[in-house]
Amino acid sequence: MSLLTFYGSIFLITAFLVYFLYKKQYRNLFICLLVVFVYFLTVSPLFCQQFLHSKIALNNVTNWSLVLGKANIKNLLLIPIKFSIGRISFYPKIIYWIISGIWGGLVFWRILINGFKNKLLLFLLIFPLILGFLVSFFAPMLQYFRFIYLIPLMSLLLSRSNLRGWILAIGFLIFSLIYLLNPVFHREDWKNLVKSLPEDKPVYMIASSSDPVKYYNNKLIIIPLRSDFIGTTEGQEEIIVIPYAAEIYGLNYKSLLSKNGYQKKKEVSFREITYEQWTK
Repeated sequence: MSLLTFYGSIFLITAFLVYFLYKKQYRNLFICLLVVFVYFLTVSPLFCQQFLHSKIALNNVTNWSLVLGKANIKNLLLIPIKFSIGRISFYPKIIYWIISGIWGGLVFWRILINGFKNKLLLFLLIFPLILGFLVSFFAPMLQYFRFIYLIPLMSLLLSRSNLRGWILAIGFLIFSLIYLLNPVFHREDWKNLVKSLPEDKPVYMIASSSDPVKYYNNKLIIIPLRSDFIGTTEGQEEIIVIPYAAEIYGLNYKSLLSKNGYQKKKEVSFREITYEQWTK
């Protein structure tokens, strides 16, 4: 069921297979291997098709590998940090890195200390991360949210009733409340962005990312933002650009607009997404 939900859970299942082999639990090993074999046999047509599409995207979309998560030190360090403080960030970045680094270091230090008392849980937590890091050299997927299924293992290793356990619990509660009570950290506010768009102006954006806009207002005129989009701006004194995902595609639309006499009049932000108004 976990594999049907998310392919990346194969790393945790592999950890169980290694454990069964190490403990010489051959019956459990055989049953698990049989289930995995039947699973891959069943979904192999879909899996192969998705794998092919992923390879095409890596070749055609300039910075797609950055979205998937390349194997590098930054993405590896973000896993313990995001596991510890959650999906929050703030400026200045130096303060963010200091606070998150100290707290993340404290959390994972307690994990290692408690892990020596329960080596199985520690192995099941660490092995999938190492395996995911190695696989990401060939198939990028080293984003912290792709390993969120390891959080229960981390929680089990942190479960203590002494004073340090209470300190950790209070720390997690504080970071959780910061996230929950501050809308800045919530998901992109597409609904209000679309509401604020003028309906009499064409909207330029990456076509594959335009579904949220169409969902909230299917009357808007959406023109694909691509390398040759300048030809479609002929005779338009004012246009709206939603730059969402433009960086991933390596499209320098600002340079193209500036060369054709456009200037950015204003930029409006709605929680991690923006729209820009350009005039000639």
